[in-house]
Amino acid sequence: MASQKKLKLLWLQSITCNGNTHSFLNYPDLATLLSYFEFVYHPVIETPYTIEEVAKGKLECDILILEGSFREEGFTRGRVEVSKIFTAYAKRAKHIISAGTCATFGGIFKAYDPEYISGFIFDGEERTARYETYASKLISLPGCPIHPKWLSYVLMMLLKEKPIPIDELHRPQELYGITVHTGCTRNEYFEWKIDSKGFGLKEGCLFYEQGCQGPYTRGSCNKILWNDTSSKTIVGTPCFGCTEPSFPKRALYSTKTNMGIPATMPLGVPRRAYLTVTGIAKSFKIKRFEERIITYDH
Repeated sequence: MASQKKLKLLWLQSITCNGNTHSFLNYPDLATLLSYFEFVYHPVIETPYTIEEVAKGKLECDILILEGSFREEGFTRGRVEVSKIFTAYAKRAKHIISAGTCATFGGIFKAYDPEYISGFIFDGEERTARYETYASKLISLPGCPIHPKWLSYVLMMLLKEKPIPIDELHRPQELYGITVHTGCTRNEYFEWKIDSKGFGLKEGCLFYEQGCQGPYTRGSCNKILWNDTSSKTIVGTPCFGCTEPSFPKRALYSTKTNMGIPATMPLGVPRRAYLTVTGIAKSFKIKRFEERIITYDH
C-alpha cells in the first residue's frame, strides 16, 4: 500500500456538535491510518488548506466525508452556503461517506427543524432529490457518534478497492448487518424476561422497563466494543437506537407495550413466535438469576 498514490480525503462539516470528529480522533491507530491518505482538509486536524480555500469548490477530492445535518439555505462555511460546498465536492469525489446520524438521516438537528433540516442524501428513511445523482458513491455510517473503527474499516476497504456490501440505506452490512442486541451480555436475561430495575445495574435486561432499543437497532456496538472495552448495555445503559433513521425517538427510556407485549416486535421476529416463546419463558423461575439479582440489590 505504501507505493500507491494516496487517496485525497476532504472532511466537511455542516450543522454538527463535532462528535464524529472527536470519536475519529480517538482511534488508537490514527497516525497509521492517516499515513495511507492525503488529508486535503479537516476542521480540526492540521491540513494544507483553509476553509475559505475549500469553499471555492476547486480542490481535488477522492473521498468526501460529510459530518453534520444538512440545510439547503442559511448555513455557511467560509462565507459560502454549505449546500454549495457539499454539492461541488460530491460531484468531484469518487466516494461519499456520511459520518454520523446527522449527516446520514438528519439526526437531532432534524428533530429540531424537520421541515428544513435533513441528511445530505436521506431525510430520515426517505430519499432526497440528491439520491439519484450521488447514491452510487454513498456509504452511510450512522451513529451518534460513529465508532472510529467503523470509519477506519470503510476507508481501508476503499483504499484496497474492495467492494462493500450495503443495505437499503447504504450502511455496510459488515457493520450494520446485525442488531445491537447481538452480542449483548444481557441476552440471557432478555430470553427469560428478567428486567433490570434501573440504570447502571449489573443484572437484568434493559429492554422492557428501561427502553433499550438494541433489538430494533442495526449496529455492531456489542461486537466492536468502544475503546475495545465496553458498550452502553455492558455498563447498564439502554441503547438509544442512534444508528436508525428514527433517532432520536421520544420517550427515550421506555418501550411501548400493549398488555405487557412490545408494540413493535424485535427486528426479524414474527409476533406469534415472540408471544409463544415469551409465554414459555415467563412460566419458569430461574433460581440462579433470582439469587444474583437479589444479592446485587442488597
